[in-house]
Amino acid sequence: MTGTRTDELARLAELHGVAVSYRPAPDRTVTVPTSAVVAALHALGVDATTPEAVRAALADRERALDERLLPPTVVHWAGDTHDPAALTALPPGTRVRIETEEGEESYRASAPLVAGLPPGVHRVTATAPDGRTARAHLVVAPDRLPAPPGRSYGLLVQLYSLLSRRSWGMGDLGDLAELAGWAGRVAGAGFVQVNPLHSAVPGAPTDPSPYRPSSRRFPDPVHLRVEDVPEYAYAEDRERLAGLLERAARLRAAVLDRGALIDRDAVWELKREALETVLAVPLGPGRRAAYDAFRAAHGQALDDHATYYALAESHGPDWTTWPDGLRDPRSAATARARAELADRVAFHTRLAWLTDGQLRAAQRTAREAGMPVGIVHDLAVGVHPEGADSWAQQDVFAAGMSVGAPPDAFNARGQDWGLPPWRPDRLAACGYAPFRDLLRALFGYAGALRIDHVMGLFRLWWIPQGSPPTEGTYVHYDAEAMLAVLALEAGRAGSVVIGEDLGTVAPGVRETLQRRGVLGTSVLWFERDWTGDGRPLPPERWRADCLATATTHDLPPTAARLTGDHVELRDRLGLLTRPAAEERAEAVADAAEWLALLGSLGLVDSVGLVDSIGPVDSIGPVDSIGPVDSIGPVDGLGQVDGLGPVGGLGPVGGTATGPPGADEEAEVRAVHRFLLRTPARLIGVWLPDGVGDRRPQNLPGTCAEYPNWRLPIADREGRAVPLEELTAAPRLRALLEVFAQLRGG
Repeated sequence: MTGTRTDELARLAELHGVAVSYRPAPDRTVTVPTSAVVAALHALGVDATTPEAVRAALADRERALDERLLPPTVVHWAGDTHDPAALTALPPGTRVRIETEEGEESYRASAPLVAGLPPGVHRVTATAPDGRTARAHLVVAPDRLPAPPGRSYGLLVQLYSLLSRRSWGMGDLGDLAELAGWAGRVAGAGFVQVNPLHSAVPGAPTDPSPYRPSSRRFPDPVHLRVEDVPEYAYAEDRERLAGLLERAARLRAAVLDRGALIDRDAVWELKREALETVLAVPLGPGRRAAYDAFRAAHGQALDDHATYYALAESHGPDWTTWPDGLRDPRSAATARARAELADRVAFHTRLAWLTDGQLRAAQRTAREAGMPVGIVHDLAVGVHPEGADSWAQQDVFAAGMSVGAPPDAFNARGQDWGLPPWRPDRLAACGYAPFRDLLRALFGYAGALRIDHVMGLFRLWWIPQGSPPTEGTYVHYDAEAMLAVLALEAGRAGSVVIGEDLGTVAPGVRETLQRRGVLGTSVLWFERDWTGDGRPLPPERWRADCLATATTHDLPPTAARLTGDHVELRDRLGLLTRPAAEERAEAVADAAEWLALLGSLGLVDSVGLVDSIGPVDSIGPVDSIGPVDSIGPVDGLGQVDGLGPVGGLGPVGGTATGPPGADEEAEVRAVHRFLLRTPARLIGVWLPDGVGDRRPQNLPGTCAEYPNWRLPIADREGRAVPLEELTAAPRLRALLEVFAQLRGG
């Protein structure tokens, strides 16, 4: 049914949470293609291909809703004195049995039905007087998520880019612990935020983007510090390990000393070989007990994860091309293969345990160093369609659909991120178990969690396979249930949650997130008075419940933004959509307005860019940029396949073209003094800003043109800076001194 939309189809779509239109702006409504609505319904198990099928499906859905006693998942916020609406709507005389997570049972026949229940996901069975019975999951959640313990600042870094003289060619968990220990004790930082450390799709070349992982449930062992594994000291083949250390030293030197790009595949090849030797050492009784406890805690999910990686070694990473029987994780063929590959399954299980252990150790180091928050981990929007999670959890993923973003002012063609979405109906039916388990695993080692594209808790843009992003539609999720599960697991762990809410945000979403205690994300360059004159928003008008930053991994570093180097980079790569002169003028005007505001607040001297461009008042507000709500999510767009040194970009990127270094450093510090003037609870410092790096870690819209996700932290000349030099850099120390008043919380 791809032609004229009917009222019946619109009603059917509404009852399944599928949008037939959306509003990108308050004064504009866009009708989505009927083909997208039909495809989304098909992915939800609903046939809407003909008018007759639509009528039958609509009748079935309406009858099912009329007859059901309870929805599959019910939410109760602990501070609410009333029963959830789903329970108060039960017929008079309905008998309710509640079984808590701890196995305690109680029978209730009158309100309040949920009084006294502890936080958790309980089971409710309702039996109506007419004999109808319904079972549901009851999520009892705290009213709000944990708040940050005081006000603090922290460092933002892509872990792979943080190489030390001990790492094996990319930053690892040993480097993370070293940075956290230094930042907490010496710089008084309250947290370190890193990129997603989820497991990557195996094979070479692997996708370098941390935002398109194989699994979000388990971390990637490529981040292990091999020498920190306790069994390393007892490995028998010392000659083999010595040879691997020498090769790792050459790989590291190529990046730090000779301008090579980070080669994740080469790093993993060395670490995998070393770990094969190390894991041959038997575990001692205490370590064995800890390992067994880890396996018991993660159960079937861990077994599936390790089985996928064992099977991928034999059949390749794309499970959709495996022999028929192996495509089903619950088949007899998979059970036989799991037994035959027991040694490899055990190897990958051990890797998951070791990586989890080093992540927990990094968080302990951060807290012991005085950080009130510690390590902030990043949760990607979704997973690769050919990876471990999509294989193991096929029942909760929407087949034939991909997540992306609709067209907007910055991307008229929309975006397709290549991530299969979760089915909202299947999530509700199982009490959001996959989401709960994912959060519980991450909160096990996270002082805080950043949720990429947090609007996905409310709705996601579904694109039918083979269609352009323009021909998608929004599918809605039960945001109350998603937030309740998030509040429950964050509360149990005592962890803060930060939502990345940049981009197109539906009305009311930010307010709902704030009410439940989810912090937002505010980036300086986007904080303008979009409802007024468009000028930079003064610090006192910023929201308090947010992480405030000057930039992100998808945006130019602060020095590049202030000097206009980001325009020169895009011009060299042929990415500009307007004449370079126009782009440069707009960039100058943008920076000038901000610097003028900083100067008026006494945060920067009248030097550098402000003096070099003439009076700021002659430029006027930068109205052509448009509101931040028109910017779509950009994580995971740029990929690099076999890209060597990037010609024309300098050793590993561009070189400085802006004003003298002293002025630049003063202006960068002024930007961060401004952030300190805002009421933001958390303030993030992009670590590469501490050494004048010019290159974004990801340049959205590029593929082979730019080495996304493969650049080490470098100085303004493009020379890689190892962790040991970074922490001693006068420029970084001067920048962090801006936050001296926040030290000690």
